[in-house]
Amino acid sequence: MFGIGMPEMLVILAVALIVIGPSRLPEIARSIGRGYAEFTRSMREVQRGFTDMTENAFEEERRAVRQPLETLERVAQDIFSEAPTMPPPAAPSPAASPAPATSPAPERKDTPAA
Repeated sequence: MFGIGMPEMLVILAVALIVIGPSRLPEIARSIGRGYAEFTRSMREVQRGFTDMTENAFEEERRAVRQPLETLERVAQDIFSEAPTMPPPAAPSPAASPAPATSPAPERKDTPAA
């Protein structure tokens, strides 16, 4: 609390007791307590009002962004649910595939003909 420890509080209370006097000290302490309670209550109301205001403003923005996304999602689901299912392509069979083309072996001319 504001960096004030117990020794500092005792010094402040002693000075207040000397300056104000013992007869008026309880009355002043009571009014300070009431003022502090009223201050915290009004700060809570301000914070609640600010939170409500920002939530309402951002809710409109969220709706503006979510609506096109939801529409797009529905369209995508409709497209994928209506699309005909195609079987996976079959692997080609070895008998049906043409034989690989081979080039004829070149003739050797360096050997004598017998």
